[in-house]
Amino acid sequence: MELEQVRSGPGDAGWAPRACTLPTAERPLREAEFDALFGEAVTEVRRAGPGRVELVLRSEPDVAARAAGLAVRETGCCSFFTFALTAAGGALTLEVSVAGPHVEVLDALAARAAELAGQGSRA
Repeated sequence: MELEQVRSGPGDAGWAPRACTLPTAERPLREAEFDALFGEAVTEVRRAGPGRVELVLRSEPDVAARAAGLAVRETGCCSFFTFALTAAGGALTLEVSVAGPHVEVLDALAARAAELAGQGSRA
């Protein structure tokens, strides 16, 4: 699957897949929502296996609500994503998974999350 370059801000290239059914005009807004979550709430990005990434989030109720709302909206346009939000033992984790044909999209999401969370290319 090829990724479409969508502008989300000055100098930023987007990572929305061509298969995304979200209207093109709304993609930069959705990417900005993800960017805000990644930059403000993600503390760690971990590969959890093929086609799976775990985003460790600040364990706060408002962060959980933001992540859940974003996940629900995202599956409405990109149904190939599966999101699982887990709160356990004082930790909050958002697991994102995709099937094989969509791994490139997950890779782009993980790289962006790691970059904005200050992890560089460790994801």
